[in-house]
Amino acid sequence: MQKIFVVVIISFLGGILGAWFFATQLDVPEKNLPNQEWQENLGFRTSSVEERPDERVKTTDKRLDKVPDSFVDASEKSTGSVVFIKNFSGTDSRRYSIFDYFFGQGVPQQTVSTGSGVIFSEDGYIITNNHVVARAETIEVVHKKRTYKASMVGADANTDIAVLKIEAKGLPAIKIGSSRSLQIGEWVLAVGNPFNLTSTVTAGIVSAKERQINIMGGEFPLESFIQTDAPINPGNSGGALVNVNGELVGINTAILSRTGSYTGYGFAVPVDIATKIANDLIRFGEVQKAIPGLEVQEITPELAEEMNLKSLDGVVVSHIIRNGAADRSGIRLNDVIVGIDGNPISGKGSFEEALSYYYPGDRVKVAYLRDNVRQESELTLQNLLGGTGVIKKSFYSSPLLGAKLESINTIEMDRFGLEYGVKITGLTRGYLRDLGMGEGFILTQINNRAAEDPEEVGQYLEAFSGRLKIEGMTAGGRPFVQEYTIQ
Repeated sequence: MQKIFVVVIISFLGGILGAWFFATQLDVPEKNLPNQEWQENLGFRTSSVEERPDERVKTTDKRLDKVPDSFVDASEKSTGSVVFIKNFSGTDSRRYSIFDYFFGQGVPQQTVSTGSGVIFSEDGYIITNNHVVARAETIEVVHKKRTYKASMVGADANTDIAVLKIEAKGLPAIKIGSSRSLQIGEWVLAVGNPFNLTSTVTAGIVSAKERQINIMGGEFPLESFIQTDAPINPGNSGGALVNVNGELVGINTAILSRTGSYTGYGFAVPVDIATKIANDLIRFGEVQKAIPGLEVQEITPELAEEMNLKSLDGVVVSHIIRNGAADRSGIRLNDVIVGIDGNPISGKGSFEEALSYYYPGDRVKVAYLRDNVRQESELTLQNLLGGTGVIKKSFYSSPLLGAKLESINTIEMDRFGLEYGVKITGLTRGYLRDLGMGEGFILTQINNRAAEDPEEVGQYLEAFSGRLKIEGMTAGGRPFVQEYTIQ
């Protein structure tokens, strides 16, 4: 016991002597301790007694200053502008579509499908996805528990954008932001009606831009998606992607999933593209697409090696339309387009997006590489008929024929070597299908008469009986000649 007491006393005295030695003999200078400047350089923050405990931490990193405390304000500003859409498509809505698999509906068996939309203007114009309202016989829009009958203003399969109109005033139109200034890593919210759950908000970041996933239909598919990890599920189609200010930056369109539910990434049409398409449909009833008179392809590592290119940025000119805008400007096959009006082109997505903002008749400067030497040409963009003015596509719809007939455009004329023709679109059960003609078939001669005007061709076929000779071309470019006897 006495030994233990001695050990304790010795330890106690040793501690006192050690503390005295450290405090008086080592004399550590204050400047060697972590001072305020040193701490700030390392990202630490020093405080003072005057600072309030709840004062927000400041930082020299401006990106971190943009991180919101919450998404309450953005949600409040945007949810009131998102509507619920019901598509009543008749007694048999069964159809196979790439969107069925992206949105997990399988093959729809019900007569009602649903989605979302965004109030574009206070007088009742609504933006949604084309696939949300496709084949609809009746469309209803639900906003704040009130149901409206909606009419179709127009749709564009190339971008999967459609515009509806309801009879209402004073609606809370969403504030439009900018997708071009949107940056990868920014916070965004997806607002929509997944699984019929109205006004649902999810949050994530912008994961990528100018993304192509090859799901678009139409003759000139335009894919330059905003990719986000904000959870998007069935029913979000046509809903809003908004920034932290509650401004619309995209229209939610697809999810990358084989199960049909959210598994990581969603894709939205950039708002700058969507609003241009919507404005065209409202003003003209037709998208005023501006084309440069050429076709391009993505640069792969193999192609870059073959062409001795120093970078994978840009797109390679793969086809020139004869006497088109590019042909007249001096651009040639295998030129590598790297810029449009000073905006860099990284790939096919950015090339298509850059052109989508222009109208026929606009002049643009195209920067390109020829044999790795940078050059520049100015060209005047054309419309789909080869001119530079506003166009309204000529078409004729016929329930009897079971199709819509429309004039072929300048690109199709160049592709198939035709001077005129009437194309079959929107094919359903009817006369033309019974004759063995498919979607995209081009009529060129009917009983040795030129098929140039859709209305004239449609009315002639509706009224005709007797011996009928049809000449044309399949959607794949194969010549077609067939004779029929029509009772």
